[in-house]
Amino acid sequence: AELRRWVGEVLPEYMVPSVVVVVDVLPVTRNGKLDRAALPVPEVSGSGSGRGPRSAVEEILCGVFAEVLGVEVAVVGVDDSFFDLGGDSLLAMRLVSRVRSVLSVELSVRVVFEASSVAALAVWVGGVSGGVRPGVGRVVRSGVVPLSFSQRRLWFLNRLEPLSAVYNLPVVLRLSGGVDVGVLRGALGDVVGRHESLRTVFPEVGGVACQRVLDPAE
Repeated sequence: AELRRWVGEVLPEYMVPSVVVVVDVLPVTRNGKLDRAALPVPEVSGSGSGRGPRSAVEEILCGVFAEVLGVEVAVVGVDDSFFDLGGDSLLAMRLVSRVRSVLSVELSVRVVFEASSVAALAVWVGGVSGGVRPGVGRVVRSGVVPLSFSQRRLWFLNRLEPLSAVYNLPVVLRLSGGVDVGVLRGALGDVVGRHESLRTVFPEVGGVACQRVLDPAE
């Protein structure tokens, strides 16, 4: 705890190690590099004995914290910081995704850093207005569909260097046994049919590029 407090004076909170483990020597591989797999697994311990959740939101968030961090729910104290329990920036992104799914609330990673405990995050969720995501429904395309940002980038780079192979991804597969060409063709057809991005072309209408999704057969 003393070491973490000292580090916290010179580093932002999200960079402070959540757990400090003392080892006699760092394990290395035969190449002399750090053998991360041989490092001891840190034991993360929260307050656990603190007050329990006072609302359904706090109870749900305790479960989400435990799920993302891979610990028992009993370890998560309502007032424990997500990062003190072993969280980091990558896990914070997973936490955001789970909160969105479970509570249908739009949440940013920045909020997790600013309200890192279950109690603080529950207050934020309770005070959000208009943050609930509307249901996703299927719509029928009509008219000219504009390109997305990433599609415009692809289209522009292709016009800038038509012969560039920068987005070609060669893959070599070694298969053993006989290949059923009909089954392979059907499998590839299923993938193309499922993912529209694999059958989307960028025609130009009035000099402006747009997107058109081809039928699988086409």
